Amino acid sequence: MVGYKNIDKKAKLELRDQLTYQQGQVVSKTLVQNDAVSVTLFAFEKDEEISTHESGGDAMVTVLEGTGRFTIEGDVFILHEGETIIMPAKKPHAVYGEERFKMLLTVVF
Repeated sequence: MVGYKNIDKKAKLELRDQLTYQQGQVVSKTLVQNDAVSVTLFAFEKDEEISTHESGGDAMVTVLEGTGRFTIEGDVFILHEGETIIMPAKKPHAVYGEERFKMLLTVVF
């Protein structure tokens, strides 16, 4: 099983500072990826999105900065810094930058 990558170990850090916004893009940084779990940081510019898709595992998102819009099976949720939501496995969902925002995505397979 692969451990953490792309992040300092034994160091106090702010997750939101581990990646930067890029104009017109969604930026991602994978921290863990294996058969059991995936942990990824994302930075969304305002009005950027990840279109509707499904995941093979339950996906927990925590907003680290800003405001994001999450659509899960047609239901819309607006999340702000510090808020978390679970997107169930095999259910359609999408993510949109209501404003610039960063999030931590943890998917458990």
